[in-house]
Amino acid sequence: MTEERENFPVDVLFVGAGPSNLSAALHLVKLIDKHNESIDKGEKQGQKLDEVAIALIEKGAEIGSHAFSGAVLDPVALKKLVPDFKEKECPLESEVTTDAVYYLTPKGRKFKLPITPPPLQNHGNYVISLSKFTRWLGNLIEETEKVDIFPGFAGVELLYEDNKIVGVCTGDKGIDADGSKKSNFEPGYDITAKVTVLGDGPRGNLTKKLFKKFNSQSKMLPLLYETGVKEVLEMPEGKVTPGMVIHTMGYPLKKDTFGGTFIYGMSNNMLSIGLVVACDYHDPLMDPHLELQKLKTHPFIKDVIDGGKPVYYGGKTLAAGGYYSIPQLAYDGCLVVGDAAGLLNAQRLKGIHLAMLSGIEAAETIFQCLVSDDFSEKNLAAYAKKVKEGPIGQELKKVRNFHQAMSKGLYKGMFHAGLQFITKGRGLKDPMLVGEDYENLQSVKLYYGLQGPPKDQGLKFDNVFLMDKLTDVYNSGTKHEEKQPSHLIIHDPEICAEKCIPRYDAPCTRFCPAQVYELETNEATNEKFIKVNFSNCVHCKTCDLKDPYENITWNCPEGGGGPEYSVT
Repeated sequence: MTEERENFPVDVLFVGAGPSNLSAALHLVKLIDKHNESIDKGEKQGQKLDEVAIALIEKGAEIGSHAFSGAVLDPVALKKLVPDFKEKECPLESEVTTDAVYYLTPKGRKFKLPITPPPLQNHGNYVISLSKFTRWLGNLIEETEKVDIFPGFAGVELLYEDNKIVGVCTGDKGIDADGSKKSNFEPGYDITAKVTVLGDGPRGNLTKKLFKKFNSQSKMLPLLYETGVKEVLEMPEGKVTPGMVIHTMGYPLKKDTFGGTFIYGMSNNMLSIGLVVACDYHDPLMDPHLELQKLKTHPFIKDVIDGGKPVYYGGKTLAAGGYYSIPQLAYDGCLVVGDAAGLLNAQRLKGIHLAMLSGIEAAETIFQCLVSDDFSEKNLAAYAKKVKEGPIGQELKKVRNFHQAMSKGLYKGMFHAGLQFITKGRGLKDPMLVGEDYENLQSVKLYYGLQGPPKDQGLKFDNVFLMDKLTDVYNSGTKHEEKQPSHLIIHDPEICAEKCIPRYDAPCTRFCPAQVYELETNEATNEKFIKVNFSNCVHCKTCDLKDPYENITWNCPEGGGGPEYSVT
């Protein structure tokens, strides 16, 4: 970056406006206010923290526009952060009213579990829209007038002094596709801070580089992921029971593929239906979006969503490796929170409350560092200790081998998961070791054998009930400035042409839930190549972690680009 960049110094910088950083910023303001009030009243000795400069940057065009989840919220963290959340009109769709779990068969049958497994019991939880929820948290922060919030600013690189993190540089705006400056060019900023809090989500572009620089992945297990896709349907009047929660297993996923589906009843005649697939699957032809469409054809599901019109869509990865995958969380001048830290309970399919708790823990550690004016790794390590030994770690330790067990397939996985439930997470082997997600993909020839893959199953997209990818991408509101360099980098096209396409039949055209990658043929040479439609990207980052040759890198596009989630 040769362009002279303006320096914007702050004390505390939050990168990413997800539940973790929003909770951290709000809690930190409250701690500082309480500290100052106590000193004013003579209840506490010490120096006031009168002018703490706090900033939060978010790559989305506004708070909530990139927030995507199922979502059912365990309110444990919300009650701690905002005890009067109902009086403050928290946008809860509904308290959970009913729970049910079904096993679906390929022949259209269903079997309801007589008892909902304890991890999937949701009494006392709430169905929410995460995009609405994060906007609400953002509004609470804005009301304090003590945090500068900058949506549309993407953090693209960490700033270092030796090995100390001293801030983030934001991306330039107004760069043409060839790298030249357009008339509206604006250089990014160097935002320097005493402490930088990275909440850039699963497979975050900044945390990925941070972990690599310091070799700070867990010594036990790598961060492991799942890909979730979801549609929100507009239903006929009276068809939806708000607070209804249904989970299913079995069809449409194969027995060697871990995943499941969810249906949540929302308010205003809206219903969300989604499918989650563990990214350690073997099938090179796996297409999560296609599997979601297949799900909708099952007689049971078709009856539940009959008359519904898909109006919103989205996709996201979930860091689901669990306790043994948690990386180093504290550095000299930096903390990692939420999804970026892999804090998700895969057994419960819940992570929002853990992300919020991590933000609260981060705020309490940062507050102590502000008082002592010491932001060294030694001081900030108190946060990592709280995460591992406190409520977050206690919850994750009980399910520490769940994702790894389910990677063995549905039936073996259920057996191991049952033993783990009895032994509080241990099971037969502790830890259960698995490799990176991309290492598990098998070639078409190996997976399907001599008979080859099955023929077309006759699924016809009508874009009224069964949606093709491009129509669903339209429903996600995804927009990018198309005259900019692609934020999706295929490092070596020859690997695609000579290795990946012949061996795996271009898996990126399927594991991407947004039709970013297309297989095309050069008419002159008859060679196949991958065309990248980066403007379709919903920022799920599946391509960055599932490509079998690690040949794709996801970077932040120009700030403000991406999906425009509002009800997801």
